[in-house]
Formats: sequence, C-alpha cells, structure tokens
Amino acid sequence: MDDVTTAEPLIVLDGVNKHFGPLHVLQDVSLSVGRGEVVVVIGPSGSGKSTLCRAINRLEPISSGTITFDGTPLPAEGKALARLRSEVGMVFQSFNLFAHKTILENVTLGPVKVRKEKPAAARERGLALLDRVGIANQADKYPAQLSGGQQQRAAIARALAMQPKAMLFDEPTSALDPEMVGEVLEVMTSLARDGMTMVVVTHEMGFARHAANRVIFMADGQLVEDAPPAEFFANPRSERAKDFLSKILTH
Repeated sequence: MDDVTTAEPLIVLDGVNKHFGPLHVLQDVSLSVGRGEVVVVIGPSGSGKSTLCRAINRLEPISSGTITFDGTPLPAEGKALARLRSEVGMVFQSFNLFAHKTILENVTLGPVKVRKEKPAAARERGLALLDRVGIANQADKYPAQLSGGQQQRAAIARALAMQPKAMLFDEPTSALDPEMVGEVLEVMTSLARDGMTMVVVTHEMGFARHAANRVIFMADGQLVEDAPPAEFFANPRSERAKDFLSKILTH
C-alpha cells in the first residue's frame, strides 16, 4: 500500500499559494496524487483543506505556483477549463442539485449538454449509475423528495455520469444527519475499491483509515504530514497532528 505514490501522477500541485486579501490560506503546497490513489485531507477548520480541493479544478484560482492535471497545466478560463472540469468530478457539502429537475434529469444533464451524448444513452447510463449508488427507485423524484443522504448519492452519480478521471469530495458528509453518513461513505468506499482517483476532504476518520492510500494533514495553510493511514494514526510526527487526533478521536 505504501508504494502507491509510484503510480503515474494525475494531479500535481507545485508551490501553490493562495491569498484571500491578507490571509495566506495555502502556503507553498506541493502534492502529487497518482492515478487510482485515494488521498484524504484532514485538519482543523480553517487549515485550507477546502481551498486546496477547490483549487484543483480552479473553482478557486491560485495566487502563485502551478497545478497540472493529467500532464496539462490548469487552463485559466474558457472551453479548455470547461473540458478540464468535465474530467474532474466534484461533490460538495451542499448537494447543488437542480430543484426543478428530477434526479435522473440532474444526472443526465451534463453528459447531454457538455459531452453531447444522445439522451437515450445518457438516460441508460444514468439509471445504471443511480442503481450503483442505491437509489435507482428515486430516479423520477425531485431533490426535495429525497433524504440528504439520497441527495448526496445522487450528486455522486451526477459527477460520475461525466466519466471523470478523478473525483474531488469537499466535506461530502458534513451537512448530513449522522444516520445518513454511512450510506454516502459506502458509495465512496466502493469507488475507491474500483480504482477511482479521489481527493477527499473529510472529518470522517474511519473513512480515512480504511479507504485512503495516504492521509494528508493540513494546518494553517500548510501541508504538515503526508503518510499512509496506519502510520499517520498510530504515530503522527507533528505536535499539531497529535493534538488534532487527541481531540477528534476521543469524541
């Protein structure tokens, strides 16, 4: 498991900085994510985790440094950026589903509009993806008729419908009731098993332990530790990580 970093890099951040006015939220962050690797990013609130995640598909433009995806530097804007975003699935805290469209319509919209797929083919694959995330029976309902866990699973199916090369998850379970967290993590764990490249910002330590190839610990905008989960949880090297784990694992 420790050899995963030898996988061909798909996402590479090199000396990335991000400022929000006087706030230096990403400080010289360098990180490489190999194909098929699951990297979980943890750390205290305000450490820059979500900004890091959003920078990878340029939802958050960076101040300096470089980010490359599949060997190509991130485009600044325009069609090239839209193409890149179609190759990087993103799942947010809030589900961001279109309220006036059915679940199946939400899932098929991107493939038809962006990838120019034929509606019948997109529909067939959309239904298969909804089946995969366990909500095929909800296809014709509207988002408001679904539980939070079902909506988040629909959002994952929608991202997968674009056949992305990587998936970014920004605190995907933090808006869910506790009993719904497991059903979303189960879908994410199955994606990890199937070899999807994933960057996951989360507070779910169980997922980090069992599904990650590497755990990244961030604090104050810096990447403090990068280690296999067994090593990180058993023997964190920095005081910041020890302090963080002692608080989070005792609750």
